[in-house]
Amino acid sequence: MMELSRRKLLVAAGAAAAVVPAAHAAQDPSLSDNVPKKWDRTVKLLIVGAGGAGLTAAVSAAQNGLTDTLILEKMAYIGGNTAISGGGMNAVDPARQKPQGIEDSIENHYEQTLKGGDYRANPALVKELVENAPETVTWLESIGMKFKDKVYQVYGSLYPRGHAPLGSLGQDYIKVLVDQCKKYGIPIEKQARVVRIIRETPLKGKVLGVEYEKGGKLITVRATKAVVVAAGGFGANKKMRALHDPRLADLTTTNHPGATGDLLPLMVDVGADLTGMDFIQCNPGCPPGHTSRQALHLDVSRYVFVDKRGKRFVAEDARRDVLRDAILNLPEKFGYAIVDNDGFNSYNQVVRDDAMKGLKTGDAFKADTLEGLAKQMGVPADQLKKTIADYNAMVDQKKDPDFGKAERNLSHKIEKAPYWAALSSMAVHHTMGGVRIDKETRVLDRQGNVIE
Repeated sequence: MMELSRRKLLVAAGAAAAVVPAAHAAQDPSLSDNVPKKWDRTVKLLIVGAGGAGLTAAVSAAQNGLTDTLILEKMAYIGGNTAISGGGMNAVDPARQKPQGIEDSIENHYEQTLKGGDYRANPALVKELVENAPETVTWLESIGMKFKDKVYQVYGSLYPRGHAPLGSLGQDYIKVLVDQCKKYGIPIEKQARVVRIIRETPLKGKVLGVEYEKGGKLITVRATKAVVVAAGGFGANKKMRALHDPRLADLTTTNHPGATGDLLPLMVDVGADLTGMDFIQCNPGCPPGHTSRQALHLDVSRYVFVDKRGKRFVAEDARRDVLRDAILNLPEKFGYAIVDNDGFNSYNQVVRDDAMKGLKTGDAFKADTLEGLAKQMGVPADQLKKTIADYNAMVDQKKDPDFGKAERNLSHKIEKAPYWAALSSMAVHHTMGGVRIDKETRVLDRQGNVIE
């Protein structure tokens, strides 16, 4: 674990930004008029957001001796995007990888992560991420998190190092973290929407606390040690994401409704710099007008992508931006993910239940033959049969001459009935931009200085 005295908070999921204030008196006449003369509440550690990042920061702080903490959550529920995520977590893990014949290293993870972002990522932050990922898996297991024994290659990632929760996807993280918050007596105040970050002066000095709205009342809270902003991205904010990539204006989103980036402009208001706002990931999701998202694409070795003409159009294990552009470049702007019965049963119960619901809503299809599946999908049966036969031959040959799918992911044929297909359009999944931070997660201003 990282020492709190070094101003580091271990973050297992997502990215948290910390601003560290000193214990100034609110009555100091040198402070600006926006600082309350009297605070409604005072705590040592204030955390905005009760998702994976915020809960982890709270538990990490408590384990290091700091328990006078308050977590503010604007929604009526806890968990944020972590709770509804697939739950895959990338980390180098020889104990799991070597029995599967997978050779990996921190250096490999580092290089692939930089390459996956076209080398636009901050190398120091990437180094911090990959070096601490294995320790984070161990830490999560120490507080009750359970992962499957085998790792896998998550959709859109570049290597098999994904750790899958044993139970109910991302919700598993939230369950164990909430149990720890209860153990340490850390309060989580829901339906508490932060509307202002309070700094000594608008663009100078230390951040002192926040103002939040609850039940129609405005409440100020002072933080004497630190403010941690772990409020998530803006995947559910159409206006904000379209500002940075107009193609994404009308897409659906895999995010929960509260992922609207509310804290980003508030942090800019007190001088924070922004970075990477145009880096927005998409994932297969339901087309506009549909509401049942399917996830038959989660394991890149199990599924085949085809278009409305029954043809493959991309390597299923490509980067997420490559997959996004391939889908959005199709005339219909959607394709189909196809798995056989073995592939279907390899997924967890949540994915299978969603597919069963999709049969009723027209978002998923199931048939005992490829001809029957093609008819339901509305694609040419002869072409679909040829595509699957060609793909199965590639599995035998361990080579994809059409799109270059990696040999390690050409491991499962599509051959055992019944066959499944799911509508797969693009949905906004993950916004990677936000406030600029250093490797200790301290927020930086436009001159690169730490906002204390």
